[in-house]
Amino acid sequence: MTNPPSSTPPLDSRAGRREWTALGVLMLPLLLVSMDVSVLYFAVPAISADLAPSGTQQLWIFDIYAFVLAGLLMTMGSLGDRIGRRKLLLIGAAAFGTASVLAAYADSAETLIAARALLGIGGATLMPSTMGLIRTMFTDPGQRAKAIGLWSGVMTGGIALGSVMSGVLVEYFWWGSVFLINLPAMVLLLVLGPLLLPESRNPEPGRFDLISVPLSLAAVLPVIYGIKEIPSEGWNVRYVVSITVGLLFAALFVHRQRTAKSPLITPALFRGRGFAPAVVLNLVSSFGMMGSAFFTTQYLQSVLGKSSMAAALWSLLPTVMVGVAAPVSAQLVEKGVHRAHVVAGGFTVAACGYALLAFTGTDSLWLVLAGAGVLASGIVTVMSQMMDLALGTVPVRHSGSAASLLETGAELGGALGMAVLGSIGTAVYRHDIPAGAPAAAHETLGGALAVAAELPGDAGRALTAAAREAFTHGMQAAAIAGTVLLLGAAVLAALTLRKAVQRDPATATAPECLSSSDAAKA
Repeated sequence: MTNPPSSTPPLDSRAGRREWTALGVLMLPLLLVSMDVSVLYFAVPAISADLAPSGTQQLWIFDIYAFVLAGLLMTMGSLGDRIGRRKLLLIGAAAFGTASVLAAYADSAETLIAARALLGIGGATLMPSTMGLIRTMFTDPGQRAKAIGLWSGVMTGGIALGSVMSGVLVEYFWWGSVFLINLPAMVLLLVLGPLLLPESRNPEPGRFDLISVPLSLAAVLPVIYGIKEIPSEGWNVRYVVSITVGLLFAALFVHRQRTAKSPLITPALFRGRGFAPAVVLNLVSSFGMMGSAFFTTQYLQSVLGKSSMAAALWSLLPTVMVGVAAPVSAQLVEKGVHRAHVVAGGFTVAACGYALLAFTGTDSLWLVLAGAGVLASGIVTVMSQMMDLALGTVPVRHSGSAASLLETGAELGGALGMAVLGSIGTAVYRHDIPAGAPAAAHETLGGALAVAAELPGDAGRALTAAAREAFTHGMQAAAIAGTVLLLGAAVLAALTLRKAVQRDPATATAPECLSSSDAAKA
């Protein structure tokens, strides 16, 4: 006996109020994970006074979160595909909340470093799970594009909001409060998640490839570490060796994925037309975004002389444009504008943002904010479209793995942007600093300002002016390089995405879109 056709709802049915409410719930962990990247900016002085970390420990308090997050993204994306994305999300939320309490009440630098590492583990479970669940809940291509646009906006805005939030909390409470703000959102997720979020997993995941886990860590962590240290320390042999070792392990990781019976990241993902270009172009967009942030944050504080809190508040203004960019780009694609043109346009807009930064002087607040806003809006346009393209061209059963590859590429691109553009700016800065200035003044703008503060009268003012002018010249040079890079990316996008599928209805209507329970019933 067969069921009547009406008893089985179409798999491509549009999402309703329940799914959009669930999306709001998913935005909570995403916002907090992105905020945790910058939430320590204003808490460092209070942490230093309370825990007295060494210089090395202070660096690890900052960096361990991003290192662990980047290193485990691929592992967690694959794990979510196997055990269930909602299950992994809820496990990650519990771990993130627990680690937040541990960090808030840490009584030593070692404890805080360990707590930040646990936060990184939790964050690595949350990011690909949220994206994978969006792919599951929003099977309609237009609705999925809008949901991913919101995801991109929240992700970008959270980084800017984190520094402001930390400044406000440290001003009125103790430094541990910057971690405790995570708790209400995680509790809400743990309560509402099982009620609103569907479970989805790969119905035929195969064995979990344990060998690939250390290989992925060994591939990502040395590369991220090396390129992250280059802007401040220069092209030290130690960092070059670190990057080389990471690349060797990356080659081993790729070989393992191509030969393993049940790989951590299936090579089949790259058979989807447009997936590989999406990963590469998403990496380039992250390069552009973080490369500019390296300069604009220092410009506001050290060139314009604004306090940390004032600089953080001013930096929120460019994010206003971000909230419009992703929905507009999704609407354009929905109305029939080819994605290649939208993405090429996004890169071109971002290049115009860099071009504005290339004309800044030592007193150009509004020009810098305008350039940062134009740049961010163009980059978010690209990111949202690349995420939509990548997830729309892979089967739902691999959506967690696909999302983890995108996020890993973004982490790598961000580190590369800071390393390459930061190195260009630093080289110009050191060239422009007067030869007779103290050694510390040749290293960084902050070092020059500290030296100038110790010099008497005109000598201190002259060094301050020279250092600010040199930094601005370095930012201009990096902005020119960024402009050229993003214009090249616009051409690359136009060429590589011309034949990419605009919307792939086959992947949205295939039986694999069913949750595991539905698949079992079928």
